[in-house]
Amino acid sequence: MSSPALTERYRTPSIVLHWVMLLLMVAVYASIELRELFPKGSDPRENIKTLHFMLGLTVLALVALRVALRFSAPTPRIEPAPPRGQQIMSKLMHAALYVFMVGMPLAGWLYLSAKGKPVPFFGLELPALMGTNPDAAQWIKEVHETVGEAGYWFIGLHAAAALFHHHVIKDNTLLRMLPSRG
Repeated sequence: MSSPALTERYRTPSIVLHWVMLLLMVAVYASIELRELFPKGSDPRENIKTLHFMLGLTVLALVALRVALRFSAPTPRIEPAPPRGQQIMSKLMHAALYVFMVGMPLAGWLYLSAKGKPVPFFGLELPALMGTNPDAAQWIKEVHETVGEAGYWFIGLHAAAALFHHHVIKDNTLLRMLPSRG
């Protein structure tokens, strides 16, 4: 039988990974936005782009662990239970976020591969996922940038929904993912 803590909130590894992933996503976005502070072709700009690539690939590596944790224990119930429509929207949003966390790093990896550039990962060079193809590289880059901008909305809506549930509906949605206070 589950302990009451397991039915009230996610397990500690899931909570820690959730918040680490948020910080990592902020760093991914910050690194690509901050590159604009430096002139094209400059070493600082190239270094910050490399950091963006490596952080994105770290998201890809950690999302596998996140999925494993998600299915290794029951999901804590929301009390009081939301209407069916909200449950469906929640599942769709979580699915979109997982697709985003897998798809964006893969698109970045594909872009570098199609561009014929090395794929850096903290001292390693990952293999290309496809051969050099400038036309494909341009298309992948455009998709990556467009979906990346949509990601701001996905993440923002996710956070807004959690706050709405906490402050307006007053259920335990947000509390399930906060660290325990005791």
